Amino acid sequence: MNWVALKMLTGDRTKYLGIVFGVSFAALLMAQQSAIFCGLMRNTTSQVRDIQGADVWVMDRNVQFVDDTKPLSENALYRVRGVDGVKWAVRLYKGLARARLGDGNFQQVILIGVDDATLVGAPAVEQGKLLSGSLEDLRRPDAVIMDEFGWRYLFGAEPFAPGRTLEMNDKRAVIVGLAKCNPTFQTFPILYCTYSQAVKYVPQERKTLTFVLAKAADGVSPEELCGRIEAQTRTLRALTNDQFFWSTIGYYLKRTGIPINFGITVMLGFIVGCAIAGQTFYLFTVENLKQFGSLKAMGVSNWRIVRMVMLQALVVGVIGFGLGLGGAALFGYVFERLVTNAPPAFHFPWQVVVLTASAVFVIITVSAAVSLKRVLFLEPAVVFR
Repeated sequence: MNWVALKMLTGDRTKYLGIVFGVSFAALLMAQQSAIFCGLMRNTTSQVRDIQGADVWVMDRNVQFVDDTKPLSENALYRVRGVDGVKWAVRLYKGLARARLGDGNFQQVILIGVDDATLVGAPAVEQGKLLSGSLEDLRRPDAVIMDEFGWRYLFGAEPFAPGRTLEMNDKRAVIVGLAKCNPTFQTFPILYCTYSQAVKYVPQERKTLTFVLAKAADGVSPEELCGRIEAQTRTLRALTNDQFFWSTIGYYLKRTGIPINFGITVMLGFIVGCAIAGQTFYLFTVENLKQFGSLKAMGVSNWRIVRMVMLQALVVGVIGFGLGLGGAALFGYVFERLVTNAPPAFHFPWQVVVLTASAVFVIITVSAAVSLKRVLFLEPAVVFR
């Protein structure tokens, strides 16, 4: 009977392909938009993921996300170092600066100043993040390291060559290296330099310290260290890398319209998929009522017919899901290859696959349920009329 169900399904190629197209389009739209949404949310945490080596981020208590920088006094560094369980703590500057290019144009850049002595927070050499140059070059006068996307954004297809200069706050900045960084939400070029150099590249303020990066001592978990720092300092907030990651994403989810906009698009794909697949599957079932009537006249039970229709829906759903998911993945792959001067926001985690599969399952279930109503109440005598 399963073979009969498949032959009925593929007998009319036009309607069969129409059902598959409807499910594929819905899966493509939901997976593609969900992947772009995940990519955007992931880009908001790029600096949290790029800056390695520390267990805990210490900041002002009112900081909500990584770009919400509220300067600290230098005393904050020594207060953190005085907490029991802190192995070491170093300064970190993060902020926006305005760079003047050689042609006279200005460009906003993300400026990250790492600790002068340890260079904690700089691109990790052991992870292959430093594409050209050496971290020791940061100790040279006016030295900065730029991310590869920033280089393409500013200088196009020109091959990297150390020695290009920028100007920030009337101070010269010499690009001595190239780093591989995660794409950012703001798509600004990223510049790494030492902390003492970073404070010269921005307008002078009374407080310049942005974050304190701390390492937990042996036997102390990062979560426990965060609690100790907050309890002892009282005015500071301490978060682990993972906590700061989700705190940043949570801010954008609650305070921006990004989730609503993408949610509407994903819901639209679901509704379109239900409409196309449901209508086409219903028409397919109506046109095959005589065949189903013949089967019922031969003694085939309603339960068996339900299984046949669900098998047809399952085949359509699996094929449509595979085509849609493959199309979304292909879109992301081609998009990343074509757009080289700006990082694309496209991330395809396993949750997107599960969400799309669940939505496709609902679509084919609803479509099959709508068409089954006519079949279950069909009188076998219809075949003799």
